[in-house]
Amino acid sequence: MNRSSASIRGRFAPTPSGQLHLGNAATALLAWLQVRSAGGAMILRIEDLDAPRCKPGMAQRIMDEMRWLGLDWDEGPDVGGDFEPYEQSARLDRYEAALERLRRDGLLYPCYCSRAELQAIASAPHGLAAEGAVYDGRCRRLTPEERADRQARKTPSLRFAMPNRSIAFTDGAAGPQMFAAGAGGDFVVKRADGIIGYQLAVVVDDIEMQVTDVFRGWDLLDSTPRQLALYEALGAPPPRFAHGPLLLGPDGSRLSKRHGDVSVSSLREQGVAPERLVGWLAWLTGLRDEPSPATPEALIPEWNPERIAHEAVTLQDNWNRHLLDCE
Repeated sequence: MNRSSASIRGRFAPTPSGQLHLGNAATALLAWLQVRSAGGAMILRIEDLDAPRCKPGMAQRIMDEMRWLGLDWDEGPDVGGDFEPYEQSARLDRYEAALERLRRDGLLYPCYCSRAELQAIASAPHGLAAEGAVYDGRCRRLTPEERADRQARKTPSLRFAMPNRSIAFTDGAAGPQMFAAGAGGDFVVKRADGIIGYQLAVVVDDIEMQVTDVFRGWDLLDSTPRQLALYEALGAPPPRFAHGPLLLGPDGSRLSKRHGDVSVSSLREQGVAPERLVGWLAWLTGLRDEPSPATPEALIPEWNPERIAHEAVTLQDNWNRHLLDCE
């Protein structure tokens, strides 16, 4: 694809394991604004590969809440498009084809590590925010005889062998980024139980759907070197990446139920207007100077990635009461 002549194509890809919470909503809003400000096409993709984690009806609920906020999309599971299906659970053949190509090129190897071995690795004082401890590559060094012995006793996962060189890119919000050789370590692209790894699935989907721009949460910044390595291995140009701030509770931890009503559904049920919530999220993430009500469409002329906060945003005590009192 010729990037210079391609239209802008972005996406939001939630996992239907729970309700749309404030952090997801903030990321969806910023991703939508990035695309719409450039006159591009917005894609909604449902990342439902891990069936045990996904809840029936949650994908529809997420879509309902996004539309309530004023966020629309041009392609998705409910509207179709040129690159359907838009649910990952219906795209398994694409992932298997990519695995076969990587296997043929010698970029995959079986991993027989037990849960105890992986936990021991996880206790080491290193790793990445999004990916945990760096895998030490022990199964990559097995001899053919050792692999045959372990194969007889355990179904392996498949790991992608990271290239032994540094990886650099310019983040659309946070600026230049540099990761050392092997950043994050070799990672799983297919679990022992057959579930396809997130990193592989998202890259395969973005390639096929011709995604040019990805805006996502800061917690996925450390995934970028792995995905860039996969793009190269699959012979495709990567999209432009940008990462927005995470929303933290007053205690500095990731938002959860203990911080109050963090779901869009709950705030909606309590009477918070969508314009109030959208304006508040735009203010929290740095796009606006004050939390005044706004629709996503009204924010399009104000889009400026340089204003987006580079640090996590910590909510104040009684944040939800403040939001409700602003009605």
